[in-house]
Amino acid sequence: MSKRDDDFVKEITSKDEDFSRWYVDVVRKAEMADYSSIKGCMVIKPYGYELWENIRNSLDKRIKATGHKNAYFPLFVPESLLKKEEEHVEGFAPEVAWITHGGDDELEERIAIRPTSEAIICATYSQWIESWRDLPLLINQWANVVRWEKVTRLFLRTREFLWQEGHTAHATAEEAEEETLKMLEVYREFSETELAMPVLTGRKSESQKFPGAVHTYAVEALMSNGWALQAGTSHNLGQHFAKVFDIQYLDQNQQQQYVWQTSWGVSTRLVGGVVMTHGDNAGLILPPRIAPIQAIIVPILFDKTRDVVLNKVEQLLASLSDGVRVEADLRDMYTPGWKFNEWEMKGVPLRIEVGPRDVKNGQVVLVRRDTREKMFVKDADLRSVIEKNLTDMQADLFQRAVDFRSENTYEVGDFKEFESIMESGRGFIYANWCGSAECENEIQSRTSATIRVIPTEGSEPTGQCIFCGAKGKYKVYFAKAY
Repeated sequence: MSKRDDDFVKEITSKDEDFSRWYVDVVRKAEMADYSSIKGCMVIKPYGYELWENIRNSLDKRIKATGHKNAYFPLFVPESLLKKEEEHVEGFAPEVAWITHGGDDELEERIAIRPTSEAIICATYSQWIESWRDLPLLINQWANVVRWEKVTRLFLRTREFLWQEGHTAHATAEEAEEETLKMLEVYREFSETELAMPVLTGRKSESQKFPGAVHTYAVEALMSNGWALQAGTSHNLGQHFAKVFDIQYLDQNQQQQYVWQTSWGVSTRLVGGVVMTHGDNAGLILPPRIAPIQAIIVPILFDKTRDVVLNKVEQLLASLSDGVRVEADLRDMYTPGWKFNEWEMKGVPLRIEVGPRDVKNGQVVLVRRDTREKMFVKDADLRSVIEKNLTDMQADLFQRAVDFRSENTYEVGDFKEFESIMESGRGFIYANWCGSAECENEIQSRTSATIRVIPTEGSEPTGQCIFCGAKGKYKVYFAKAY
């Protein structure tokens, strides 16, 4: 490795030295995103946006497969409409961005830039839904939202971000709860299958739930620094919004009834989750199923054999491009070593090295990003070897993340031990909780840990509350969180 190549890697802060700095270094150095001239906002660069597109497209297929249709609703919400639901507004008020002028004219009524779309969508549903025949109404939208966050971080928390938000209406409470849990399972399966990111599923505590919801459910992932990331939420809204916005339907007995609603969503913070789950001190490691480039070809060029090697590269591109996302790095201004480091930084799952000796021997050198294993592969076997390694790498990344979570999940019955673990900020703590907001708040105040989920399975208490010693009501997962 030349000094220039070595310096390339040194531009990333070590994960152990400063995880937050490492994260920002990787996101910027891998050319995923950058800061904007608008404070708190980011520019998503082409490589990062293509990763988001792969995430979006894969999830969109799952959403449509469950019977939902995509639509689009306005970005703007009149203040009177947003304030119709006081609990909802109270929850979002500090984060709402307001428009006060249109051109040079002051508006008669302030307009909110959507922090979420319940208000504008519920007002629309009240016009669309008349009869039981109109139900269920299953709609999703891909959009941007604005929340005026004070502390921001690329992908994880920005003032404007991209997401999808599903909004559904149902005839019964049972249908709404079934929908809420169905979409929670879609998020779980998607996170684990596509992102290789294992998640816990469960219900949020009352203090952590979405404003206006009856129940909020979430998928929670453990990042490689031991902090949790809320990767997606699914809300059972009950009839709360329906009564505020007068969303009624005529049932089969000719009686007026309020609908039962849900909403659910994930955002571009999933990109940050992928970075923090799988990355290392050399940069990104991307799961093959979502990687913008699954295999990068790096030719080893010399003047005398240049044409022969480039001809081999063209053949490889032609033979692999049907089914594998493959590109070739033909830039002359960088050395092969520099290119190796750059594509490692960008987390490309497989690197294919081709030099004159490889052409002569009818082979290539294949290198896996996660293990750095180097393989000499005959041309005739290359396609099958690539496909196998992409499949194996996807599975291995998931298993590695599962193992890390297992190693950093602690079942604790003593609060001193709880505090000791949280001093290092490391992992999930599985402990009894009495169900009181007072204990929940005091635990957060002392340790910065919050209840991440009351798990879907295994929430039955097994003893006394970890903090107050009263009879446990639930067994829950605590962690420090983004």
